[in-house]
Amino acid sequence: MRRIAPAVLVASWTLLVGSAPAHAAPTADEHTRHPRDNTPDHSYSYSTKASYEPGQNPRTYQRAPRGFVPVFTENVSRHGSRAAGDSGDGDLLLTLWDRARGEGQLTRLGEGFGPDVRALLAAMGKVGYGNLSGRGKQELHDTAVRMAQRLPQLLDTIVKNGESIDVVSSGQGRAVDSGTVFTDALTQADPALKPLVGPARTDKDLLYFHKSAGGAAYRKWLADDQRLASTLKDLTDRPATRAAARHVLEKIFKPAFVQRIADGEFPSVGDDVTAAKAVYNLYGIAPAMRAESPNGHGWHLDRYLAPRDAEWFGYLNDAEEFYEKGPSFADSDITYKMADVLLDDFFKQVEAKRDGTGKLGAELRFTHAEEIIPLAALMGLPGSTVPVAPREPYTYADNPWRGTSVAPMATNIQWDVFRKGDTYLVRMLYNEKETAFKAGCRPIAKGSRFYDVQELERCFGRTAT
Repeated sequence: MRRIAPAVLVASWTLLVGSAPAHAAPTADEHTRHPRDNTPDHSYSYSTKASYEPGQNPRTYQRAPRGFVPVFTENVSRHGSRAAGDSGDGDLLLTLWDRARGEGQLTRLGEGFGPDVRALLAAMGKVGYGNLSGRGKQELHDTAVRMAQRLPQLLDTIVKNGESIDVVSSGQGRAVDSGTVFTDALTQADPALKPLVGPARTDKDLLYFHKSAGGAAYRKWLADDQRLASTLKDLTDRPATRAAARHVLEKIFKPAFVQRIADGEFPSVGDDVTAAKAVYNLYGIAPAMRAESPNGHGWHLDRYLAPRDAEWFGYLNDAEEFYEKGPSFADSDITYKMADVLLDDFFKQVEAKRDGTGKLGAELRFTHAEEIIPLAALMGLPGSTVPVAPREPYTYADNPWRGTSVAPMATNIQWDVFRKGDTYLVRMLYNEKETAFKAGCRPIAKGSRFYDVQELERCFGRTAT
């Protein structure tokens, strides 16, 4: 057996918050608490912009049952951490900051805000707006290396049998680049794989379905549904949002200037909530750009938001993601039904391997949060199992859904397939944590993370019962 090239991985094995019990919903005047020591926990504040951490130490993975060997692996991965999509938030805030500076309306702390924003914008412009950052590339690289370390026997088999590795993406730049970084790392770990990696291809129907023909009904609902619009407006219009916005802006601008923002004096900017959200958005993207910060020490934009205010805006972002892409309303599946095309492809690949019609050793897919979040809801993955009643708004107290655990940057779902004779088993990793399939799916033994393919077909309704 060939040796997998070693790699130095900088990673935390702390479990992601998705495995923790639900916290109280944050308000502008209270903190969520960390499950281990009851100290304030601000990790939720980054929502789906959170940087990636693997959910489990690979040394603790269950071993396959005796006699079973790995024969196939497949994944779907969100792109890695990236620069903001454009400079809009920074431009908006610099318009205000320049005006305030000229009028002597900056706080002492706020005097450093403009230079910090300009430096961050310059770094993102150099990376390219929407493109993978250094941290994003590292996230994908390290995930690939861990895959190689997890499945050395499979990689040997792929090489021995000359099986192909298929790479497919949404076609969007950061997803394409994520696939390139991932496969480059995989072939660096095991160079014999290089000639077996097929040319990357694009499948928008599979990995950009929210914008393809299959997402037409969803797009119409997103644009026209009044219940959705009123629910999100009611959440945003809470007094706590105005209070948090004022807290944020008064760290940068003097109170009289903040009042002028709230009064709409600057039409191109909007109001105080719009301006505060822009600060929060820069705060949220800053960790993704850590590698590009001075000496790699970070941008320290958290100094401009008190933790409670970052939490509140993180909660609002989670709520929007939950309603628009996740479990959403209990009486509708419009947000996640279209993800069936992706789940179906997972099954098709496994079934092709079992039936002897597939020639692949691995299927690697790269996509976006708009696909991962619905897929998690469709599959009943942890944190994505609880929709809300129309008159009961999403809160942290009543719902386990958190963007930081459901779909952080570079989030991934992986199925490893093992064979013994005519029996095929599947183990699922969600953000590299061994994860049970949805309720009603029976593992091969109590506590096992291995499932017979036929049982999964039954559980997901792919065969007659």
